[in-house]
Amino acid sequence: MAIDDETAALIKKYAIKNAVDYGKAETGSVLGKIISLSIGIKVPELRKAVDEEVSRINRMDRQELEDEYKPFAAEFEQKAREKALEASKHSMVIEGALGGAVITRFPPEPGGYIHIGNAKQCILSNEIATKYRGKIYLYFDDTNPEKCRQEYVDGIKEDMEWLGIKFDKEYYASDNIEKVYQSAAKLIASGNAYVCLCSAEEIKKKRHERVACAHAAQSPEQNASMFSEMLARKYGEGEAVVRLKGEMAADNATFRDPTLLRIKNTKHYRQGNKYIVWPTYHINTPVMDHLYGITDVIRGKEYEIWDEVNKRMLNLLGITPPRFHYEARLSIIGNTTAKRVIRKLISEGLISGWDDPRLLTIIALRRRGIQPEAIKEFVMRFGMSRTDSSVPMDMLLAENKKIIDKFSKHLYFVDNPVEMIIKDLGIDRAILPLHPQKELGVREYSIGDSLFISGADAASLKEGEMVRLKGLADIKITKTGSGISAEKAVISARAADGQHYKIIQWVSAAARVECSVEMPMRMLDDLGNFNHKSLVTISGYAEGYADRLEHGEIVQFERFGYCILDNNTEKKFIFISK
Repeated sequence: MAIDDETAALIKKYAIKNAVDYGKAETGSVLGKIISLSIGIKVPELRKAVDEEVSRINRMDRQELEDEYKPFAAEFEQKAREKALEASKHSMVIEGALGGAVITRFPPEPGGYIHIGNAKQCILSNEIATKYRGKIYLYFDDTNPEKCRQEYVDGIKEDMEWLGIKFDKEYYASDNIEKVYQSAAKLIASGNAYVCLCSAEEIKKKRHERVACAHAAQSPEQNASMFSEMLARKYGEGEAVVRLKGEMAADNATFRDPTLLRIKNTKHYRQGNKYIVWPTYHINTPVMDHLYGITDVIRGKEYEIWDEVNKRMLNLLGITPPRFHYEARLSIIGNTTAKRVIRKLISEGLISGWDDPRLLTIIALRRRGIQPEAIKEFVMRFGMSRTDSSVPMDMLLAENKKIIDKFSKHLYFVDNPVEMIIKDLGIDRAILPLHPQKELGVREYSIGDSLFISGADAASLKEGEMVRLKGLADIKITKTGSGISAEKAVISARAADGQHYKIIQWVSAAARVECSVEMPMRMLDDLGNFNHKSLVTISGYAEGYADRLEHGEIVQFERFGYCILDNNTEKKFIFISK
């Protein structure tokens, strides 16, 4: 059965969408979508038609692809919004929640800058608070003096403001240490916690072997005395910890007498040397949630393994637990959000810092030109799913492109520039729009006989070939090689009939700006090893209007991609996406 026009149109539409989302169209993905639409055509015929269309689309340059996608853009964007909204509504219904009586919190540890996974948790918490006319609090879980810094507190607050999250209250775990001590003393007095003097190696060994610690048999009075000695600084770092009595024979290793408090002699960024006994997450967070009336907690499903510990802790302290909502891990292929890995890469000089454009920290995404609305839309596509997702960076970049395309000025940029001398061009001025659809103004240049084109375009030219300099003129190539020459040409019947010449960008020799573009690429390979070629710098010329750009302004270098001006003095850009 032949492919009818309606089916051919569907194939084209979904092949273009596939290419826009992932850089290249893939036959299997497009074929699967077409088959799902229940079109009554045999698969071999469909596959052949899809193959042909995919091959045609994958030969297009990015500008051609974008032009063909525009008629479908509004339809696909609306479907994505509806799907995300439906998914979020379904998964964010909280049984027993009352409007105006919901309080959520975002609990970052200020031991580094937050990343897109943290942002997902915060955005979802904010959505719940908004849905139920409730509140959201910013809670700094800052009980590790070795890692926590004011720099990270300030950075997290700035990132949250940039994301558009407005908190109803802000509080710090380190300001409430005395109240955590009271809860620990209560557990000790009731015989449900004890002071352990074993070394870290001994504790680990006994947990592995499921052997009870001898200190667990100490009386509550003895443990209370030893806890007082810990607070009085009679023990050094690593010499004593407070442990919850769980079950050393439990299959769940987290329930084998977990540590609740430990000694850290490092000066704290906020409390100075006021405390040396610092709580762990397992006692600190339940107490904080109770003190501040948290009703709903969103956290990664990897924390489910601690449910047994949480329930025991809350029961022993007489605390009513909040509602826990577990969400799946969202990871981006070829990257990491692990702070220990990021710190190691920074210390080894492999990346420049927490804002390195290859990273997924919010400060890095912001520097790279990713918009807060794009991050929110990206997160809401997954909602409160409990299925782990590992997705390509292109999915976030595609969301971002929908936003930046609306306001990005269009300029020409030629990498590895090659000079072209044009004889008798007959044009001394060029006026070009800053956006093909939006009224953003124009840029205007004086034109001489010397222009620059990209090295790749120069290498593809042939003598006698007709070429269109975009927005300027049609020319005929008269000489190639080390010196390229051309002359003005008259538009031929071929071009008028729609068989257009090759279209290339150019930069006037009289109005060019030397600049460079950093190209962030996949940072880690499939084995998790660092890719030493993950940041490539490309040099070239941008047109003179680049001198008028401000730091952080986003432009579309046509046929090259969207870029953000990162350093105005040195005219350094960072590549965002195609």
